[in-house]
Amino acid sequence: MKLVVVLMLSALPLSCYAGAGCKLLEEVIDKIIDPTESKTEYIKDFQEFIPGEITAKALMNIKQCFLNQDNETLINVSEMMDAIYNSGPCASY
Repeated sequence: MKLVVVLMLSALPLSCYAGAGCKLLEEVIDKIIDPTESKTEYIKDFQEFIPGEITAKALMNIKQCFLNQDNETLINVSEMMDAIYNSGPCASY
């Protein structure tokens, strides 16, 4: 779980600087944190960004990591991501 969070945090500034904007990334993370969204729904929602089966399987594994967490952990991750979105470096995008 810690590795997943580190990877998301390291990708956040790159995504903002690349001009993709944080809104799409926020949607991706909100849906991956959402315990009511299944792995299949998650893949369908972002199918246009998935280049192949290997990436789809990797995303399903990451989604399963979040599905295995309790609600308290998911709330904490959500609060952490909100703090990042509202930080100075990302807020300007």
